[in-house]
Amino acid sequence: MHLIRWSLTTVLLTLSLHASAGLPAGWSEISPRDEIRPVFAYDEKASAFSIVHDDRQGLDGWFQKTFPVTGGDFVKFSALRKTQDVENPRHSGLSRVVWKDAKGKAVASDTPGASAEPEHPMDGTTNGQGRTLISGIYHVPAKATQAIIELHLQHAPKGRVEWSEVVFEKTSAPVARKVRLATVQYVPTGKSPRQNCEEYAPMIAEAAKQKADLIVLGETVPYVHTKLSPAESAEPIPGPTTEYFSDLAAKLSIHIALSLYEREGHLVYNTAVLLSPEGKLIGKYRKVCLPHGEVEKGVAPGADYPVFDTKFGKVGLMICYDGFYPEVARALTANGAEVIAWPVWGCDPLLARARACENRVFIVSSTFTDPKSNWMISAVINRTGKVLAQAKESGSIVVSEVDLAEANVGPYNLGDFHAIVQRHRPGAPK
Repeated sequence: MHLIRWSLTTVLLTLSLHASAGLPAGWSEISPRDEIRPVFAYDEKASAFSIVHDDRQGLDGWFQKTFPVTGGDFVKFSALRKTQDVENPRHSGLSRVVWKDAKGKAVASDTPGASAEPEHPMDGTTNGQGRTLISGIYHVPAKATQAIIELHLQHAPKGRVEWSEVVFEKTSAPVARKVRLATVQYVPTGKSPRQNCEEYAPMIAEAAKQKADLIVLGETVPYVHTKLSPAESAEPIPGPTTEYFSDLAAKLSIHIALSLYEREGHLVYNTAVLLSPEGKLIGKYRKVCLPHGEVEKGVAPGADYPVFDTKFGKVGLMICYDGFYPEVARALTANGAEVIAWPVWGCDPLLARARACENRVFIVSSTFTDPKSNWMISAVINRTGKVLAQAKESGSIVVSEVDLAEANVGPYNLGDFHAIVQRHRPGAPK
């Protein structure tokens, strides 16, 4: 017990010895141990905090300041972060908001059975000067009287971070971001590529009637059961299929996601598209993970994981076989996806739920698989992997309303895991 007390005392001394006279009032320089302490500096003219690592592995340090808070209030944190020679900014250049009581002790969360874990503000947009907005709005736990703001650089040999325009202030409660997500269970007849597309029209109209914001259709819609090869059915994007569904999206004022075979020069891709309620092509994603059946037919893999801004939030796209591997959904989440639209011919539904749960994102799948087969499902899946709604009959649609602004915190928690995933997940293996 005496050894434990001595160790804690030593840590506290280490954490308190390095307040700098050159820092703004209330700020201090912190490192877990002196032997891994980086170099700290403050540029008074630019009002910028900087942390620099030498070439050693494992250095870790941060600036911090304590702010008074009142339980039940909402507070907003924001700062600009600029990194140099940092391999993984979202992992190394993070900020935290740590809740404490008047005695500096941890407090309970307002969620029963959960502790008030540190908040991890999310990466936002990056401006022309290479500065990324880091921000978040938080509900102060009832028993918290202090919030400790931390600005980090960790595990970034030869790296540098600059923090500026730091704001922590009381704000209003965040506005709910409710979105109605829809999916359809349907297998096109294959009489022609155009008719395959047209057969979806009544189901999209029904989703719009139920005020859906987004509907997800199936995989390679124009190709299904037509007896054409992928290359024979492939078309440019924009092209006939995207033009048809864009017109329908504009007429019904709804986002539409689906997959088709795309031709670009000599290459053919399995490509998912996202169309806006104004009938515009928001963006496209080329299937990265290809099963041998597509490889044997000369389909090329994509290589990027784009995420698209919509009126209701950030949407990523993945296609069928992508769901068998965690990397695609994880990359989309890392790039900011809140909802993943997933045209999928077939996959293990347990993996569908896993992709949602492990990334804390909503997934909307649309499949051709017969629901009675106990295989893939057309469903809206929430951030804990729970199926909120499932279309079970051919030609049926389901709609589920979710709130993208609602934090996901539960018992035995590590905090809001959607945010934590961005900070703690490992980088891609080399």
